[in-house]
Amino acid sequence: MYDIIIIGAGPAGLSSGIYASRLGAKTLILEKLTPGGQITLSSEIENYPGICDVKSGLELMACWPKQAKKFGCEIVNEEANKLTMENEKWKIITHKNSYEAKALIIATGANPKKAGFEGEIEYTGKGISYCAVCDGFFYRNKDVAVIGGGDTALEEALYLSKIAKKVYLIHRRDKFRAAPITQEKVFNTKNIEIIYNENVKKVFGNEFVEGIILSSDKKIKVDGVFVFVGMKINNELVKDLVELNKWGEVKVDLNMQTSAKGIYAIGDIRENSVKQIVAAAGDGAIAAINACK
Repeated sequence: MYDIIIIGAGPAGLSSGIYASRLGAKTLILEKLTPGGQITLSSEIENYPGICDVKSGLELMACWPKQAKKFGCEIVNEEANKLTMENEKWKIITHKNSYEAKALIIATGANPKKAGFEGEIEYTGKGISYCAVCDGFFYRNKDVAVIGGGDTALEEALYLSKIAKKVYLIHRRDKFRAAPITQEKVFNTKNIEIIYNENVKKVFGNEFVEGIILSSDKKIKVDGVFVFVGMKINNELVKDLVELNKWGEVKVDLNMQTSAKGIYAIGDIRENSVKQIVAAAGDGAIAAINACK
């Protein structure tokens, strides 16, 4: 029996664990993988406030679990498989155990969908990115490719056009799905070159990305590849318990409270998340403080 159980140990979940346990709540974090979250795959983080030296995601997250444990938070490597309400308490069932809590904080995040080209996994963090705000700065005055045809892809291409020398916008169809006003901005941006009816077949390079090969076998030299082909929201645990928006993100109020009493949602799983470490950490603090209250 716990006061608060947090599901997910990325920046949002670990921040919640630090705050909840420091406030005196008996706190448990359940994480199916290694604590730290997706950000541990990033090779360079330089925009986290207070961290002046460039660090890898792994280096940045290394002390967060230790800090949570210092205040008494428990971290267990188990996957939460089912949530139920029993006697006004939330019951969490894993493949090994069952746990009870007065409040739950859901920090299971979202995963960018992979485009599926050769070398995508190998070069993630070495020229392949899923976040222009995170990594765009590293490509100032360089050539980059953006893959996708929805609102996010076009918005990120516009963002990168202000940083990069040239942006190749590659879409597998002959027209975009994005809002007409966004398309108009892209069409009127001189350093965005649109390539329709093509897929990226392969990325190549040595230590870092040096270029891409399209399905037509055309080779393009680029320094970075940004993939925006959708997100998988990890909402399986709560999709039948809380209100979601049309993209499957969990709706929350300013306290990170969901539509279900005693369930909070933070980080990339929640509606309108900006998908940044500092914002996820802020979500975690807000949810923990309000859950304790």
